[in-house]
This record gives sequence, C-alpha cells and structure tokens, in this order.
Amino acid sequence: MRYLPHTDTDRQAMLKAIGVKDFKALFADIPSEFHVQQGSFDMPDGLSEAGIVRKFTKAAEKNRHAGNTRCFLGGGTYYHFVPAVVDYVISRGEFLTAYTPYQPEIAQGTLQALFEYQTMMARLTGMEVSNASMYEAATATAEAALMARRVTRKTRVVVAGSVNPRYRTVTKNYLSRLDGEYLEVGIGAKDGQFGTDLTAVIAAINSETACVIVQYPDFYGTVYDLAPLRAACDEHKCLMVVAFSDASAFGLIESPGAYGADIVVGSGQALGVPMAFGGPHLGVFTCKQKYLRQMPGRVCGLTEDADGKRGFVLTLSTREQHIRRDKATSNICTNQGLMCTAAATYMALMGDAGLETVAQHSAAALQSLVSQLPKSVTAASGAHYNETVLSFESQAKRDAFMAEARKADIFAGIPLEKMDKTYEPKHLLVATTEMIDEADITDYLAALEVTL
Repeated sequence: MRYLPHTDTDRQAMLKAIGVKDFKALFADIPSEFHVQQGSFDMPDGLSEAGIVRKFTKAAEKNRHAGNTRCFLGGGTYYHFVPAVVDYVISRGEFLTAYTPYQPEIAQGTLQALFEYQTMMARLTGMEVSNASMYEAATATAEAALMARRVTRKTRVVVAGSVNPRYRTVTKNYLSRLDGEYLEVGIGAKDGQFGTDLTAVIAAINSETACVIVQYPDFYGTVYDLAPLRAACDEHKCLMVVAFSDASAFGLIESPGAYGADIVVGSGQALGVPMAFGGPHLGVFTCKQKYLRQMPGRVCGLTEDADGKRGFVLTLSTREQHIRRDKATSNICTNQGLMCTAAATYMALMGDAGLETVAQHSAAALQSLVSQLPKSVTAASGAHYNETVLSFESQAKRDAFMAEARKADIFAGIPLEKMDKTYEPKHLLVATTEMIDEADITDYLAALEVTL
C-alpha cells in the first residue's frame, strides 16, 4: 500500500513556502527534452502476481551458480552442502532478530547458541577457548597479529606467502600504521611446487618476532608437518598462529591445536554457511586459555543465577565500546551471531562422524581428479586436502579449457593470477567438496580432453 501522508493542502502550502507555482517548476533546471511526458513510455500491461513470479523465475534461471552447475571453486569460499534444518533454525525469530545479546535475561537462546558454538569450535580446532566469532577470516588473522604483539610485547610479524592473499593483505594493512616489521616469506614456487616453504619461514624468525602466521592446509591445499615450526617458535619465544580457510579439513587431518598452536584463526563458512557471493561469512578465533584476556571480540560464559539456575552471559567483551579505549583489545564492534548459530547447528547435526565423512569425500574427490589428469596438465606435488593448483602449458590452453568447461556448466577453478598477481597466467586453483561426484569429475576431464 502506498503511504503518501501529504494532502493537497499540505502540498500547496509547501509550494507557496518555497516560492514556486507548481511541481513542474521544481524541474526547471533540467532541459525540457529530458522531461518524461505522460504516455511516452511503451509499457506493457501489468501482470498478475503469478505472472510476475513466472517472469522473474524464468529470468533467474539464466543465472549460473554453484547450485545449478558443477563447482570446483575454492580460494577461501567453498560449496558444501547445507542441511535444510540449518536454515530452519536460523530463520526462527528468536535467532534472526537477536542481533546483539546486551540483555542476557531476554537473550538466553542466543547466548546459549554462542556458548555451544564456542565449545564446538574450540574442540574442532584443538584449542582451549574460542570467542563468539569475528567478522571473517581476514580480519581474524589481522587481529591475531595484533594480539600476538600485545602478548609478547614484540613488534615483528612473519607471514608465510602461502597464507590466503586476502588474509595477508588485510593483516598488512592493519599493521601498516604501527611500529614494527611486517615480513612476508615467499613460497618460491617452481617446477610444480606450490605450498608452504617451512624452511624459509623458520629461517625468518628471530628474537624480535612476535608471531609467525601460517595457513594449514595452506592456500594451495597443501598439508604439512607443523612440528618444526612449533619448535622454532619455542626457541625464539614467539607465538605460532595458524590460519585456515576450509574448517571441514579438521574432520580428517590433525588439528592445529594438536601441533601446539597458540592462536588459530580462519573461516567457518564451510560449516553450514552458504557461499552467498562472498559473505556474510564467519571469522573463527580460538587460542590457549592463558591468552584469553588478550583475545579480541566477546566470549559467552556459563553461570548460575540467584536461584541456582543455569544461565548464559557475556563474560568478556574487551572492545572499546565496553571498556576504556586504552584497555580495549579491538575495535571490532560485533560478532557474526547468526552465522555462529548456523555453524553450531551444522556441527551439532553432523557430529564427529558426519564431519569426517564430509572431509573424506572432499579429499577423495580431489585425489580422483588429480590421478586422472592428462599428461599435459600437472597438479602441484605433495599432500593436499581438497584443493590444489593445476598448471597448463600456456594461458591459451588454460583459458580454452575454462571456456569449454563453462559450456558444460562447470566452474573449473580460479585463475591463480586473479588471487595473486605474481603468478604466470597459466595456473588454475581447483577445489573439491563432498558436492563433487565421479560424474562431475568425468565431465571435467572430458572438457580437458576436448581442449588439449
């Protein structure tokens, strides 16, 4: 229903107040040839509601997306299955409208969901405590660097070049106005070697280093042993920060906490959160108990009320909106509460066995694809989880393959130079999840055969 509160009398009074005769005079500065004359539009007759739905549905069907194609895209956002119950739970009014639980007495449901999320996320990453989330993985990584500087009272930050380029860019930007050194250690990619150069990373650590940030599995999907890095961090008394992009990996491989990580950050998007054109997603932040009071964001805790009944509250909110600015750990002003609820629902529904099954299918799909590649296409060497780099003989052949794959409704991967301009334009970052089956892989390989 249109809502036009002004009467004709009101309109005439306003025109008189501003000194014009009629409404047309308001547009006197616009040349007359640009004025729309009544009846000049060749508009079709109006449609019924059912007709409008049909028209827009037909138009929307032309859009190609992960849900109606075969999606081999990764790079930080992954196409995992989201059970219907997740959308049902987060669509309930109690969760959908409870933006921030400032009043615990009327936000117990939201607080409990966040508390359960923290418990499950700490367990998944192998850490002792988790906050109630961050905006997304890139800012979580940057906040980890700031936290490490506070804990160690050192200012040098070392970042592996195999960390997601977006995480690195945001972290560098956060630190750009602060004293101290920011050092990125390149991966030295050559002869199909894409992955973390742990030897170079360890060599970059010195006594002034506050933390070392690596990704596991790294941006290229490589899985490697973090134990040598832990030993180097102990030697130089710096913190070991581990980032991740696809949390489903920890249903199959050793968690960062098992390697002794001090801080673990990353994206929870793979846990029941849709790709959603890049967001909103979910930033994960977990750490060791002894660093809890330096952790940014907020923490939900379990307590008892005056009658001895269980209750949930915000135990820590060390942000400048809550406490003195000089005591604040972050200016992050909120958490991704609804996305936390989605992740908590997903993890509770899947359980340990379900997460392991998802991870096994994701890893097996990649292994199946790599094992059947034609000789003219090489996959990065070493152990990988569900993501790797395919290298072609030339950009022309890669682009021809991508065009052929699109004809078959396949998103074949991400040109690596779009994520990091230092690479030659002949590489393709490819990811698989449990949504990729053998038929999809067969069609992917068929498109390769046509173009190569």
